[in-house]
Amino acid sequence: MTQLDPQQELHDDLLARAFRHNAPQPGVDGQTVGDPTTGALDLEDRNALRRISRETELRAEEQEDGYEVEYRKLRLEEVILVGAWTEGSTAEMEANMFELAALAETAGAQVIDMFYQKRDKPDPGTYIGSGKVKELGAIVQATGADTVVFDGELSPGQMVALEEALGVKVIDRTMLILDIFAQHAKSKEGKAQVSLAQMEYLYTRTRGWGGQLSRQAGGRAGSNGGVGLRGPGETRIEADRRRLRTEMAKLRHQLRDMKTAREVKRAQRNRSTTPKIAIAGYTNAGKSSLINAMTDAGVLVEDALFATLDPSTRKAQLADGRSVVLTDTVGFVRHLPTQLVEAFKSTLEEVSNADLLLHVVDGSDAFPLKQIEAVNEVLEEITRESGETLPPEIVVVNKIDQADPVVLAELRHAFDHAGRDVVFVSALTGEGIAELESKIEMFLNTLDEHVTMLVPFTRGDVVSLLHEQGTVRSEEYQEQGTLIDVRLPRVIAEQHREFVV
Repeated sequence: MTQLDPQQELHDDLLARAFRHNAPQPGVDGQTVGDPTTGALDLEDRNALRRISRETELRAEEQEDGYEVEYRKLRLEEVILVGAWTEGSTAEMEANMFELAALAETAGAQVIDMFYQKRDKPDPGTYIGSGKVKELGAIVQATGADTVVFDGELSPGQMVALEEALGVKVIDRTMLILDIFAQHAKSKEGKAQVSLAQMEYLYTRTRGWGGQLSRQAGGRAGSNGGVGLRGPGETRIEADRRRLRTEMAKLRHQLRDMKTAREVKRAQRNRSTTPKIAIAGYTNAGKSSLINAMTDAGVLVEDALFATLDPSTRKAQLADGRSVVLTDTVGFVRHLPTQLVEAFKSTLEEVSNADLLLHVVDGSDAFPLKQIEAVNEVLEEITRESGETLPPEIVVVNKIDQADPVVLAELRHAFDHAGRDVVFVSALTGEGIAELESKIEMFLNTLDEHVTMLVPFTRGDVVSLLHEQGTVRSEEYQEQGTLIDVRLPRVIAEQHREFVV
């Protein structure tokens, strides 16, 4: 007979007591009073606080690396995840909760339980309703959790009410993502952008406790403490916000100086005729792996959300000998905080300044079309504010070696119906990479001009330039000079129009 864990028994007992007030009462005839109908049972089931089990997954992790799991148990915060299911299917909601779990683990937490509740819309006071908050409080006490993470953006009032009711730290999805960015940012500009985004978010959520909220005394002598205790009347919250405003102003000034240096570097790249390709997509879709597969660049690859925050640029050579510049950008995510979209606009400008956009999609995800929708929303927001247009796009469905064939079939149908250019690849195995490079070559050919030039033997520099910047189709030595059939960028063709025959 299996012996129950005492903590699990306490957990189940508290849950039972939390739900006991809803149980039907026995009647005099042995039947229950007010037996619920089938519809009522369905409604109760839909409105219940639902747990998502991760025991199997965690047990597999323990078998793989017991030492690391034990270390995590000792060191990391234990968190409970809570979501409000307001739209979509059950599978979509659970996929969202597992994504939140991945975010929490990337931030360095250990997820011990996950719950979500079916609602038309989040409760304005407590996000999940006062009754469910009481049930959640019993679960928090039973599990000894340190933090509760909500899959949504909490208002300042909701956050205060939840912390008072639960007695533990409460954070929302936005705070979690900001924390991940703060841990992973490496460059000076990236760190400044994250700090600014955090301060902008915290500005309206600054709060104090107990005596820290008291206002300094003011008025006539003898009132509010009398002589010696009068002051300007600034509360602790106002002082904190004043300090935040000062720090935010400093960071904005620093970022303006960094923007000048970045624009100089971008101007140098724009003067170059080498085609620029930006790689964008959902976080952990395999953008860095794709760059490595195409360039052998050795860019950091990690199976974690937001492993890449600072854009990295690498040069690659296509099969036809043409050079291109690939830029890896920060990954997007569902409901990316507006503060981060604004703060990282500078790095995302690489997308709008590119000649071609590779939109990388995780083909192994259960709902890849949802990822595409989330990425498109962020890209549209960036271009709408900047007034620029997006470059032509090739959709790259990655991780096909791990994908469900049914999901891939749905993707093929969706893209064929929409008439979008798509390539299915695996950056891990190399499958489809050659087809992707061929599509890139075909696109770049549309930016080039096909000309025949007769270059005098005295202008060997021009012949060398054509070989370096263009695709030489044929070369023949004649009496007057070198006759070259070449495809090259229009800018170079215009600069050397005198040699065109």
